[in-house]
Amino acid sequence: MSRTKPLEITKKTLALFSDLLLLLAPPPQLTVSEWADQYRRLSPEASAEPGQWRTSRTPFLKDIMDALSDSETEKVVFMKSAQVGGTEFLLNALGYFISQDPSPILFVRPSVDEAKDFSKDRIAPMIRDTPALREKVRDVKSRDSNNTLLHKRFPGGQMTLVGANAAAGLSSRPVRVVIGDEIDRFPASAGSEGDPISLAEKRTTTFWNKKILYVSTPGTKGESRIEEEHDKGTMEQWHLPCPSCGSLQPLTWAQIRFEDVTHECKYCKERHDEFAWKAGQGVWIPRATSVKVRSFHINELSSPWKRWETIIEEFRDAKAGGTETLKVWINTALGESWEEQGDVLDYDILEKRREPYGKNCDLPEGVLVLTAGVDVQDDRLEVEVVGWGVGEESWGIYYRSFVGDPAITRTVDQRNPCIWDQLDTFLQRTWHYDDGRGLQLSAVCVDSGGHFTTEVYDFCATREHRRIFAIKGQGGEGIPIIGRPSRNNRRKVALFPVGVNSAKETLYSRLKNKYEGPGYCHFPREAERGYDEGYFLGLTSEKRVVRYYKGRPKVEWVKPSGARNEPLDLRNYATAALKILNPNFEILAMQEYRQETPKPATRPRRRGTVSKGITI
Repeated sequence: MSRTKPLEITKKTLALFSDLLLLLAPPPQLTVSEWADQYRRLSPEASAEPGQWRTSRTPFLKDIMDALSDSETEKVVFMKSAQVGGTEFLLNALGYFISQDPSPILFVRPSVDEAKDFSKDRIAPMIRDTPALREKVRDVKSRDSNNTLLHKRFPGGQMTLVGANAAAGLSSRPVRVVIGDEIDRFPASAGSEGDPISLAEKRTTTFWNKKILYVSTPGTKGESRIEEEHDKGTMEQWHLPCPSCGSLQPLTWAQIRFEDVTHECKYCKERHDEFAWKAGQGVWIPRATSVKVRSFHINELSSPWKRWETIIEEFRDAKAGGTETLKVWINTALGESWEEQGDVLDYDILEKRREPYGKNCDLPEGVLVLTAGVDVQDDRLEVEVVGWGVGEESWGIYYRSFVGDPAITRTVDQRNPCIWDQLDTFLQRTWHYDDGRGLQLSAVCVDSGGHFTTEVYDFCATREHRRIFAIKGQGGEGIPIIGRPSRNNRRKVALFPVGVNSAKETLYSRLKNKYEGPGYCHFPREAERGYDEGYFLGLTSEKRVVRYYKGRPKVEWVKPSGARNEPLDLRNYATAALKILNPNFEILAMQEYRQETPKPATRPRRRGTVSKGITI
């Protein structure tokens, strides 16, 4: 019987242990781009260039992908145009977390139906054609309960696909990785549960090594989720060197020259075509510092699949098609948010045209009627008194706030009356002309649409004889400034509907009037009257925009987030009070003329408050 030599035993044993180590060893530590270059296969039905993925084809995606495998980065935001490989980047990230860094994953699309379509049309082909994934995730047709259209299990983790409109899918089990695709098309609320992005991010709370990825083309400025997330991060732009001077710069639409289809260097002013520019070595340059959030923006000018001639042609077509098609082009070609070019008023111009009314009088000449609007906030009441003359020429008389709790409606300490009693005293004030004659408020509108509807009803119920009325705003086109009142409420008070769109249209038109006379709006210079810079910012805080829903135009009034618009509302409420009153200014003007005609000093006075306008 032959014996094996000790050296042979050693070689066989080492070979066996070597094979075992290969089987048991963890996979090599790769970045997302390295994993994609090594393992990812592009599917023929989903890609114009099927076969092995090559990051070199889209070099600008490398740093974005690798940010996901950076231990210091918690969130990656990609605000993009079309035709820059955004979907393939998402799939690379998803494949990496399944194969290289298995984790519980939540993949969110705008709706459940879109999540199903993405699973069938993009994820399933990727798994089928990428061996590194095919061996980990079973096919749906295998009848494996761990692998369905919207839920897939793999060694070390699982993936759930949900729609942003489905609250249940966003608020169940914890996850380490959240991927949100086309987040600008997410609904404002997932059912009644609130913001879908906040719901998704809350599920990562228990993971110290969480990863959040958002990808989207932007929508409307001020409402764009991806732009908001992008601006919280590093705000990196893809820079390319000028072929002439080497200066790094992003490719921007402003530098494109239509006549020869070139991009002009903003430093040396030399022009080069897209092939010369794209041949350069690009680099991402941040505009802000952030440790945990890296954000990126790129447009179609850097795309390897889109020619500049085509982009220019599409721009011309979009511009010819009108506002809606141009908006789509801005979003999808430039990857920029669309800023609504609505009716915008320059508050500075209105502020500068303030005029002195006089220190010894309340009312300028020309005022025939006084009305007021009252707005109810959580911690105060705000009121504006407005004077009106022939042709509804108006004068801002006084703007003031009463700070306190509107829920307290009775005065306990007379030295510190509740704000409703303070308001009542103010509304009974007599306002004087320079000759001493007085005028009181003829009508007042109090907004009941906030949190203190009952308190407003109670205040108005006992004061309707003074024409102090409750109102409630109604949005929409074609609704008149004042509608027919109803008393279908607990206190049976007269509740007037106010068409806020019509009121804003009327006011903005009048604020643009540059010449004194009918419709012109006067404002006082005296500081104590309350017409400071903040007032004019609030008065002009909203803008009129036209948006399209299913091809049909709709006028909307947009207020920037955080802006104060109480002065705008109050002026509209005072206008509504005037419409309820419906005075005849021509007759009032004649009465004023008679009163100003010299009379004997012993002329008897009428009972009540004698004024140049209406007597209450």
